Amino acid sequence: MKAAPEAQKRLLDLAELDSVIDRLAHRRRTLPELAEIDERSKLYARLSTQVIEAETEAGDLTREQTKAESDVDAVRTRAERDQKRLDSGAVSSPRDLAGLQSEIASLHRRQGDLEEIVLEIMERKEAADTKVTDLVRQRDEVAAELSAAESRRDAALAEIDKEAAEVQGRRTAVFGEIPADLLALYEKLKDQYSVGAAMLRGGRCQGCKVALSIAEMNRIKAAPHDEVLRCDECRRILVRTPESGL
Repeated sequence: MKAAPEAQKRLLDLAELDSVIDRLAHRRRTLPELAEIDERSKLYARLSTQVIEAETEAGDLTREQTKAESDVDAVRTRAERDQKRLDSGAVSSPRDLAGLQSEIASLHRRQGDLEEIVLEIMERKEAADTKVTDLVRQRDEVAAELSAAESRRDAALAEIDKEAAEVQGRRTAVFGEIPADLLALYEKLKDQYSVGAAMLRGGRCQGCKVALSIAEMNRIKAAPHDEVLRCDECRRILVRTPESGL
């Protein structure tokens, strides 16, 4: 393949711009905010689930406490009613009187047992409410951290995209100065090796960093200036410049 030396040298400018574009794409993929957002998102989801579970437990305890308090009220009401019957003197039979007194005593014991249950439920409910409050606080803190990380990510991406657009514009300008057949070869090699062209500097290919043999250097010296050369080692287009050491 033949191409003017100046067109071949423009491949180096194109390769440098492509390297910048690749670095920007790598920065875009590896922003530290992306890992932070992923971690914070998972933690937020986990805490949200824990909040729901804790709220469900607190709600169950609220209903359990309401039922237990209702049971206490029912026993208390019945005991008060029996006590009024006893105090009224309406029960005169010794046997009925003894039975009523026994029932009142039993109701008082039952009331005491139920009140203990209510206290135990209230303690569990207080612990459950504290847990809900703590988890909600943690979840909200993580949500704030997540939002801040997303803002930093968006700012970083906007900066990268702005720079990438500017570099892409410069690449388009260089692209238009290179013959189509040379461009086609460059693009093919770029797809294969990530870098399609490299400078020959001081007898060394800057693509693979391998020093060329004396025989290879002599062959390059003898080649016409418009001949498109390839590195024997990495197969990239080898561009000659005043720094090549020829």
